[in-house]
Amino acid sequence: MPSSLVILMIFAGFALAEAMQSKLINIRTAKPEDKWVELVSSLFLVALTQPAVLFAAAWLAGVLAPGSAGMLADIPAWQAVLLFLLFDDMMQYWWHRASHSFPWLYGLHRAHHNAEYMSIRIVYRNNILYYLFMPSLWLSGVLIHLGLAHVYAVYIIVKLLVIFGAHSSVRWDAPLYRTRWLSPVMWVVERTISTPATHFAHHGKYASDTATNYRGNFGNLLFFWDVLFGTAVITRSYPKEYGVENLAPMSLGAQLLWPVVRDATTPYAEIPESAAPGGATTPEQAPPVTISP
Repeated sequence: MPSSLVILMIFAGFALAEAMQSKLINIRTAKPEDKWVELVSSLFLVALTQPAVLFAAAWLAGVLAPGSAGMLADIPAWQAVLLFLLFDDMMQYWWHRASHSFPWLYGLHRAHHNAEYMSIRIVYRNNILYYLFMPSLWLSGVLIHLGLAHVYAVYIIVKLLVIFGAHSSVRWDAPLYRTRWLSPVMWVVERTISTPATHFAHHGKYASDTATNYRGNFGNLLFFWDVLFGTAVITRSYPKEYGVENLAPMSLGAQLLWPVVRDATTPYAEIPESAAPGGATTPEQAPPVTISP
């Protein structure tokens, strides 16, 4: 079965679970333009940006390194997975972290945090230029060119399963946290992969909410990168509200195509009330605090 079909089925499964909880379409905190931002950005990524970048990266690798095609095809699977974890997942961690540190990059990512809810709907919600510049996507294309397409086909399924689960309003980790004998297992799980509790914290709206850490918890597949690089906050709880405090309203066009399409907002001027420590100039530049339950 093609990996794209498996991914679609996983996405549909989470969407169906949200629909059964009435948390997919009629979301109380959703704004009229939200569905269009999510639809356009998601379709643009899946139908155009991702395949174009992977193809372009593979083509460029062939031009810059003639004869390199397939040179890693025979390496052990665990080595291939490690390469994807380092050059795709870890690089995406740093790209995501940079997007919360540099105003220009934040301008390409802020649409993701404009959503005042968590849902499978927002997984690909970003400025359509955001993924075009993402280094990890280009590096994945190079690894595919080097002969690791068969490993990527499985790796991307696992990665997106975790990412879908970390964004979906179906809090799959909540009942596991309530099961006392599973606590040691969850201690390992929440420090290894992204979970709803750890990723919801990144989307929390108010810094005064102890479950919020929008200046950290950047991990995509592996939350281990946050643990390793000191940006992890683990509370086993969920923020009361989502978004970014003091985030000015942004037009549909600006969410999708800033800086090509501009409105009155600017990522250079958006400073939440809690951003004073450390002289932060964007909502996420103040230093994170690590908490372990």
